[in-house]
Amino acid sequence: MGQGLRDAIPETAVHLCVDMQRMFVEDTEWRLPWAERVLPIIVRLCEAKTERTCFSRFIPAARPGLGRGTWRGYWERWSNMTLEVLGADMIDLALPLQRFTPPARLLDKHVYSPWVGTGWDTVLRRSGVDTLVVTGGETDVCVLASVLGAVDLGYRIVVVTDALCGSTDESHDGILDLYHRRYGQQVETAESAEVMDAWR
Repeated sequence: MGQGLRDAIPETAVHLCVDMQRMFVEDTEWRLPWAERVLPIIVRLCEAKTERTCFSRFIPAARPGLGRGTWRGYWERWSNMTLEVLGADMIDLALPLQRFTPPARLLDKHVYSPWVGTGWDTVLRRSGVDTLVVTGGETDVCVLASVLGAVDLGYRIVVVTDALCGSTDESHDGILDLYHRRYGQQVETAESAEVMDAWR
């Protein structure tokens, strides 16, 4: 459950759906068991706010041995998840989400954070966006990187607690507790029904 919202969500807010891709939803080494549970909730939010939605996509290295610094070892460890093994079609959005693009936008990234090397902050600021509504996965990896980057950049952040998926209950619950205890001034958490009601 979330702690609740402090204020209404402005019309200019953007829904950031983090990495809800086929490679995390279908039968791969990175499949998230919770994805099937949260996808219908994410779909409802996308239906209501299609034009205000941006889907980030995590793009794996083309082949093992590529990558900067520790990413090189990462892609050697996860060689089955590189594009040459996995197949480029698996980086596509999960099938229930594909119908929303366009007008929903895609934001491709090669690391956990959507803020590194993408120019996305500049795009949002030029559009008058100061609030992000965050869904997707994984709670303790790419969602966390997205949220903490947004904290540093000064965005208002609303994390939709019933529209997140992680690999374990323990890490998922731990991150939500972290938001409440350590980032309560900068991160709001709420369930989807409250978010939809507050974002008219």
